[in-house]
Amino acid sequence: MNKVEIIERINAFLVEEFEVDEDVIQPDSILKDTLGLDSLDYVDLVVSVESNFGVKLVEVDFVGLSTFQHFYDLIENKLKLK
Repeated sequence: MNKVEIIERINAFLVEEFEVDEDVIQPDSILKDTLGLDSLDYVDLVVSVESNFGVKLVEVDFVGLSTFQHFYDLIENKLKLK
């Protein structure tokens, strides 16, 4: 799976799961603010990533993660290690 496919897949489940307009999802947008994430939403996000990509995210993965680009890179790196 290439980077474009990863981004498209992430954006698709974010739009569906968090009911946001795809236009607000931009690489430099702040993930937490754009999606309105609270602590329970992070659990949903982890579950969505696991079901869509088969990779596990842990709390430390979110340290320093702020933008969608950071999130895309995280998933891409997790997939490379898989």
